[in-house]
Amino acid sequence: MAKPAARLAPEKLGPTITVGEILVEVMATTTGFGFKEAQSLYGPFPSGAPAIFIDQVARLGGAAGIIASVGNDDFGALNVERLQNDGVDTSAISVSTDRPTGSAFVRYRDDGSRDFIFNIIHSAAGAIELSTQAKVLIARAGHVHVMGSAFAIPGADVAIRTAIEAVHQRGGSVSFDPNVRKELLGSGNLRQQFEYMLRNADLLLPSGEELFVAAGTENEAAAITRLQDLGIDEIVLKRGKDGATYFGAAGARYDFHGFIVEEVDPTGAGDAFGATYLTSRRQGLGPEVSLERAAAAGARNVTLQGPMTGLPNIAELDAFIASTPRRTK
Repeated sequence: MAKPAARLAPEKLGPTITVGEILVEVMATTTGFGFKEAQSLYGPFPSGAPAIFIDQVARLGGAAGIIASVGNDDFGALNVERLQNDGVDTSAISVSTDRPTGSAFVRYRDDGSRDFIFNIIHSAAGAIELSTQAKVLIARAGHVHVMGSAFAIPGADVAIRTAIEAVHQRGGSVSFDPNVRKELLGSGNLRQQFEYMLRNADLLLPSGEELFVAAGTENEAAAITRLQDLGIDEIVLKRGKDGATYFGAAGARYDFHGFIVEEVDPTGAGDAFGATYLTSRRQGLGPEVSLERAAAAGARNVTLQGPMTGLPNIAELDAFIASTPRRTK
């Protein structure tokens, strides 16, 4: 079914849902290169890009659900309890009896870059299925958010496409955060999945060079034009500490330069940003206000250790916006 010519679906149509990995994250307490020597670690923290995203949706009062899988272990319970406590519908999270919960070990280098060791594909996170519970969640959804990281998970593609087709049939909408490096697009059917998402997205949330990967050009203006020609109504380009830019119909553009904060842990900032922008829009706020709120959520999240630790509720978000200095350029 072709994508309907519709704006982002309002909250009343049904919850925002996502599909993808749930992980625990464990961080090295020292900077350096990798994990080849014994060192102290800090964690576990609930994590996984789709889990961070959907938790932020719920914390802002949006109806939210996730299709995922965890192990029958403490790490899985840690994640599910966090999501449930924040109001996420966890009915479509399956519990594997023979695979552990997925994990990510992270160590920062002195320049701020990071080394990761992931266990996703061979963990419960790699065992996503279109279960009966998942179908029930999809049947009442109003919006589907897709992270590019989910493309690497066997079974996730079926759930994603099923959800998109069902939601579009109901007049709902779709958002896409590419969250993928250009070097990975040549592997397997990742390029086909990526192009499928571009044809079906109503909102695109790229970071940095992901805009150029999506459009196939390294000129920003040309990239925006090409993507809008595909039928993507809204594009919000995340620029890290430099803020973000909204691109809309008929050349509409709005730049927000960001907030001045001390960065502690950047993991999850982009997911907090995307969830806050989308939820604000679905709740009826305009692009400019939504962009400011999204930048605030991302900025607040980097000030605390842990991917979900800094995710704000509405009161915390409003307080941060009122009290935090902004960048002027």
